[in-house]
Amino acid sequence: MRWIEQTIDSEPSRAGRRDSALFGVAGLVRSVQTPEFQGVTFHEVAAKSALNRVPAASSMPFDWSINPYRGCSHACVCCYARNTHRYLDFDAGDDFDQQVVVKVNIAEVLRAELAKPTWSRELVALGTNTDPYQRAEGRYRLMPDIIAALAESGTPMSILTKGTLLRRDLPLLQEASAAVPVDLSMSIAVFDDDLQHAVEPGTPTTAARLATVRAAADAGFRVSVFLMPIMPWLTDTNEQLDAALGAIADAGAKRVVYGALHLRPGAREWFLEWIDREHPSLADGYRRFYGRSSYAPSGYRRELARRVQPMLRRHGLSSREDADQPEHRRLAVARAEVLPASFDLTPQPTLF
Repeated sequence: MRWIEQTIDSEPSRAGRRDSALFGVAGLVRSVQTPEFQGVTFHEVAAKSALNRVPAASSMPFDWSINPYRGCSHACVCCYARNTHRYLDFDAGDDFDQQVVVKVNIAEVLRAELAKPTWSRELVALGTNTDPYQRAEGRYRLMPDIIAALAESGTPMSILTKGTLLRRDLPLLQEASAAVPVDLSMSIAVFDDDLQHAVEPGTPTTAARLATVRAAADAGFRVSVFLMPIMPWLTDTNEQLDAALGAIADAGAKRVVYGALHLRPGAREWFLEWIDREHPSLADGYRRFYGRSSYAPSGYRRELARRVQPMLRRHGLSSREDADQPEHRRLAVARAEVLPASFDLTPQPTLF
């Protein structure tokens, strides 16, 4: 069936709520359901902006990002971006997985923003909120025009993804890398097939992602792998970590970014419900770790680093610890406090 024939009007959610809030927002072009994506509704919108300014108090090592999609069919149970769906009057659980906003005109808007005399060609990060290579990208093909726009404007870019659709764009990324720095990273957190399917039910397999790392490395990229989140009692034994790092090195990656699971509001509730259902014996431990904090205890994180660092050296991998940890956030806030008083640090959620 043709995708264009799948346009729908407002449909009831699983809880019986009509999604009237989104349908009343200016910018909505249409909403689409298709047999290829059972249970998922795509809301196509005309974006007002493409470049997102990262708040100065963020610990992230970049100042600009692009998010072609809001929500993600990867359906990862611990995704830190879940809470952002509440800005759209959706919930952080099923709606995040099943109500995906697609900025269909994002490349056109991006080109206009990059052409402004004030644009200083700073690094732009993709994949920092929701995955730009989630399955719908195979239909919408937003990334090729985004990559081309950034490269043609002389803007460096980084891409973090769990999606093997990245392989489609490797030739284009090779061309772009001749003009600007291009950094590629693959997120691979779980190396047990059954657990991977349970934690990330909409993602490509671990083997397919490792093959994508190899393809990117063979194309000349110095690929990083994000071995995160490392989940206490599920993926953190020495045997599991060593096997994961060995597979990453064998795939041709050069660097690993690692870090313990952190659970922000929205993600925390969803993940703990999953733990209660799938691993009830771990429920008390997870509530002890995360009941009052988004982060694993500092002692656990120090012990994890103590064990991981020798393994990284043994496998010939350079490393960086996850930047989104309390220590890094405190430093970021301290840096932000020295900015002029007129500098607005208030995060401004951009709907579209």
